[in-house]
Amino acid sequence: MAKNNAIGLSAAKSQQLIGELNELLANYAIFYQNVRGFHWNIRGEKFFELHVKFEELYTNLQLKIDELAERVLTLGGTPYHTHTIYLETSSVKPAENIKDGRQAVQRVLSAFTTVLLQQREILELSSKAGDEGTNALMSDYIREQEKLVWMYSAYLG
Repeated sequence: MAKNNAIGLSAAKSQQLIGELNELLANYAIFYQNVRGFHWNIRGEKFFELHVKFEELYTNLQLKIDELAERVLTLGGTPYHTHTIYLETSSVKPAENIKDGRQAVQRVLSAFTTVLLQQREILELSSKAGDEGTNALMSDYIREQEKLVWMYSAYLG
């Protein structure tokens, strides 16, 4: 195995990051599909508000899925891309037929906790690897999602 990959990072450290990023990608894929389901199935007095918020969120998650897959490719890996491996790998579990707004928001917050913890771990690994690209990506995600956690938590009261 070459000592450095095509972008000049340690190939061994990049392989570790690729594994972590693929796990994060799986978490995002399940998170995304859950939020699509919340968007489709939400009922009740807060329907209009939550329907729009869930659409904003799943659109954002879709962009992150693409960015993560492209980062894996940039590091020299192959991004996970099947539902089977997403389900096997993800710590975020599928949420079926949730129609209650509070329950959906609680699941959103739980998924954010999962990805935030993992992103902080990746941030530490990428810092040690000198991988500024992954580092910047994780920092941006963390900053944005901390605010979303505050906002969704405020919704719950």
